[in-house]
Parts: sequence; C-alpha cells; structure tokens
Amino acid sequence: MGKKKHPEHVNHERWLVSYADFITLLFAFFVVLFASGQSDKKKSQRMAAAMQAAFTDTRIFEMHSATPALTEGGAGAQSMPVEMPLAMAPDIRKSDGEGGSSPEEIAARVRQAIQQVQAAQQAPLQSKSAGKLQPGGSISVHQSADGITVSLQEAGFFASGSAEVWAASESALAKIIAALPANMKIRVEGHSDNRPIHTAQFASNWELSSARASAIARAILEQTKIDPGLISAAGYAEFHPVASNATDEGRTQNRRVDIVILQPAPAAPAPQPVVTPPPLAPSSQ
Repeated sequence: MGKKKHPEHVNHERWLVSYADFITLLFAFFVVLFASGQSDKKKSQRMAAAMQAAFTDTRIFEMHSATPALTEGGAGAQSMPVEMPLAMAPDIRKSDGEGGSSPEEIAARVRQAIQQVQAAQQAPLQSKSAGKLQPGGSISVHQSADGITVSLQEAGFFASGSAEVWAASESALAKIIAALPANMKIRVEGHSDNRPIHTAQFASNWELSSARASAIARAILEQTKIDPGLISAAGYAEFHPVASNATDEGRTQNRRVDIVILQPAPAAPAPQPVVTPPPLAPSSQ
C-alpha cells in the first residue's frame, strides 16, 4: 500500500514577507529623501555665501542712507557728505583787510550783496514747478545768537522736494557767497516744514534738509578760497522752525537754508596775578 498523503498545512504568516519588503522599500525611500534634502541645503548655503561675497566685493548696491543724491534721479536719500578737498575757484572777493570783518561790517556787506541781487532781479525768477517768485523775497539777513544768519528760502533756490539749486538762482547765490568772510567759521543749516516727505530720492525731511545744506556748502567751497576746515553742514529737518507750520506762509518761511557766520568766542580774561602781602616786620618792644 502507498503512503497516505497528508493535506498541506496552510501558512497564515506569509504576509510578513511582503510586509517586510514594503518596510524595507519605505525605509530606502526616506533615506533617499533625507540625503537629497541635506544635499540641497548645502547647495543653498554655498549659493547664499557666493552671492553675499559677490555683492560685498563689488558693492553693486549701496545702502539707502550712505550717499543721497543731490540731483534728480539719484539713488540715495540722505545727506551727501562734502568731500574734501574740492577744486576751489579763485577768490572773487576783496581781501579780508578791505571792508573789515566786524559783525556790523560783515552784515553790511551781505546786505549790499542782497541789494545787488534785488536790483538784478528785474523780473521774478521762474520756477520749474512753483510758478513765480517775488524779487528779493527769498533772501534775508539778521543777527542771531550764534552770529550773522543769511536765510535762503526754498522758494528762491530749490524746487519742492529737490536739493539741486536752480540755474536761474546761481548768480544770486554767487553774490551772497562773495560777501562771506574768509577767516570765520561758517555753518550751513538745512531746514524744512513739518510735512512728511518720502520719495525715491529722499526718505524723510532729515535727508532733504541735509542734502540742501551740503549743496550750498559745496557751492561755497567751489566758488571761494575759504578753508574747508571752517565750513560745516547740518540738517535740522522740521525741528527748528522760525514760524508756525499751521499756515502756508509759515511753512514757506520754515523751508530754508541758513548760512550762519559764527561769531568767535570771546577771549577769556587773563588771570589776575595774586598779590601776596609782605610779611609784617616784628614790632620792637
């Protein structure tokens, strides 16, 4: 007789083989994703470092506050420092010995220059955008606590929101500059009204007032032989008004550039010698 065949035993755990294969493939898949992610991260870091090094070395882009432009279309927005030394033209003024250099005589020379400007302005100056200007209404001179102040209103020398001196006002500015003393410190101050400004050229009134002061300071250095060490420029924005900003007239007066001829500090009095009385002789008894 042949052997009796027993029925085959059904293995209910064969699914573990497929499950193990699936887990292995899934593990390999995530390993590949992790490796790819690490490689992309390193590449991104190398690319960022290369771009930063390229822009730093070539200086393609400058910071907004580094060099504000003084002409239309410039990329900067802040005050441009006056570069020293500048090519200076021959001195067109009289020597310091002629006319004196006392505050009264300096003020008289400046007022005389203003009168010459007013006489030359037979017709109102034409603005690029602001219409007409009354002759002589843009320049004034007065005595201040710091010295003699020559005030140049925006309406006579600058277009609204610009730091470029009008070509029509350059001759008037030259006459004023010619009357400045060569042996005294001069501070050029830029001022504005309280209306905010934000343009491609100037981010705020600080940059606009500083740029206008620097433009006038540059003109002084280029047209005279004044020692550059005696010239300084500052921007005060709207924080030193001379009139109320509540009216158009007051805002017009506040938009100005002041040329301050600083008075020298009074010399300190010489110390008085201390007199020591001689010792008293002993009295004889």
